[in-house]
Amino acid sequence: MDNRLKTVALAAAVFVSTAVEASAAPTHIFWKDLRPATQAIAEDANLPMIAAKLPDHGETLSLNLQDKTIQLAGYALPVDRDGDLVYQFLLVPWTGACSHMPTPPPNQIVLVTPAHPYKMAQVYQPVSVTGALQPGLEKSQLFILDGVSIVQSGYTVRKAEVTSVDTVPDTVTLPVNSPWNFLNKKKN
Repeated sequence: MDNRLKTVALAAAVFVSTAVEASAAPTHIFWKDLRPATQAIAEDANLPMIAAKLPDHGETLSLNLQDKTIQLAGYALPVDRDGDLVYQFLLVPWTGACSHMPTPPPNQIVLVTPAHPYKMAQVYQPVSVTGALQPGLEKSQLFILDGVSIVQSGYTVRKAEVTSVDTVPDTVTLPVNSPWNFLNKKKN
């Protein structure tokens, strides 16, 4: 009888431990989860620049993700770096955003502070970010080829775990007639 109680207690402890670990698992989200429905329609129609100019101006943020541990893939654009070490970057949904093309709306930009400096091989490197998502508008000073730009982000993730990825599953592809198509070509 005593052994059965120990077995039941051990099984209960394993069950509780597994449930706690499962609740701590990150929620995989996509860029559409951060934007209002009107922008989703324009971007689904392959018109990202029109989506960026809709009346909402991207200030509608998804508050239902606040404080949740999320995982989101995108393209890293360094804000604070020293050589190839990046201390803070903007995570954006398409290559060329903020520097070569119109800036995405704030609800499509995440200001990321890695838990440890991230070694970045190239600008717009595809990465996956895991951490607690905090909605809130923040401005960052971005140094680009033709000067300084102030970029407003709608979300932040601090103490983020950052990993390199091969692709961004829901990346925005520019229309065929765009002069910036060379940014979306896949590397062989």
